[in-house]
Amino acid sequence: MRLTDTADPNSLSSRLRARRDVRLRALVSAVHASKGAVRIIDMGGTPEYWQRVGLDFLRSHRVQITITNLHEAELGRGNRDVELFTFDTGDACDLKNVSNNSFDLAHSNSVIEHVVTWEKMEKFAAETRRIAPWHYVQTPYFWFPVDPHFYKMPFFHWMPPQVRAKLLMRFPLAHAGRISTLGKAHRIVEGAKLLDAAQMRLLFPDSSLGFERFCGLPKSMIAIRGPTSS
Repeated sequence: MRLTDTADPNSLSSRLRARRDVRLRALVSAVHASKGAVRIIDMGGTPEYWQRVGLDFLRSHRVQITITNLHEAELGRGNRDVELFTFDTGDACDLKNVSNNSFDLAHSNSVIEHVVTWEKMEKFAAETRRIAPWHYVQTPYFWFPVDPHFYKMPFFHWMPPQVRAKLLMRFPLAHAGRISTLGKAHRIVEGAKLLDAAQMRLLFPDSSLGFERFCGLPKSMIAIRGPTSS
């Protein structure tokens, strides 16, 4: 059993995500109770993710999901149920073709940390709040000692980037294994920047901020704005 194998329902990652899904289903249920149906945009997501949430649950709550992703290949992961999903390739930091409040709920799971720069994070958050009145935004927490992207080495994300890049070349810490060149190692290091609670509250000032905990420590954050949290 791999700790981060989301295909294994008994893995630690899957068990933690199952707990997190309870909050998401509660939010979807609240929107459904308010509107009678739920239009969701999944920013940077995949259809595979929603299989875990439950396709029967989504159908029973009259959910329609538009999944947008920079990488077209990601849109092919999982069950592409055409009754539930529509797909679009695009940048979630600049959804210029999406009108204000086009959706009921904007959703993202472990995406905002990958847009990397603070300016782009601000744009991502602004688009999240513009295209839907309600949202669910999850991201790993900076002050948890294990970065899920490099879970084999605790405290890795607190080290200087130069040290992290060299460690990636010496040890198989990344999902791709040991990295062969310094340039590629730096690109991987710079591919995710975790947020703390103050940053998350600044990006989503009208949200309630919840924490997913592991062994009592905050592991990830979820900014939620919905019919019961507005």
